[in-house]
Amino acid sequence: QVHLVESGGGLVQAGGSLRLSCAASGSSFSIGAMGWFRQAPGKQRELVALIGGSASPNYAGSVKGRFTISRDNARNTAYLKMNSLKPEDTAVYYCYVLSSGRGFWGQGTQVTVSS
Repeated sequence: QVHLVESGGGLVQAGGSLRLSCAASGSSFSIGAMGWFRQAPGKQRELVALIGGSASPNYAGSVKGRFTISRDNARNTAYLKMNSLKPEDTAVYYCYVLSSGRGFWGQGTQVTVSS
């Protein structure tokens, strides 16, 4: 079992920045891809960014050029740096980790961007 702890959400004005963190822990696990999804009220959960062990990151078109995903393999931690935030980025952001063929989700962290 993999346990994920997210942090870094909050309220920010449009044009501002936030950085989300996701720390993974558990016993005898190996992590493959790490990523972030988000879900706005009344909408489906959507992929924001995903990074594999060695592959180039993938981004949703709506965040490309503004968000940057990175990972620290030694700390089993993923980060999402969000710049030039827009009100439409408001959502609950969920960390996602693929480990031994299974997907695990964090509890979610709220990001609210005011206009």
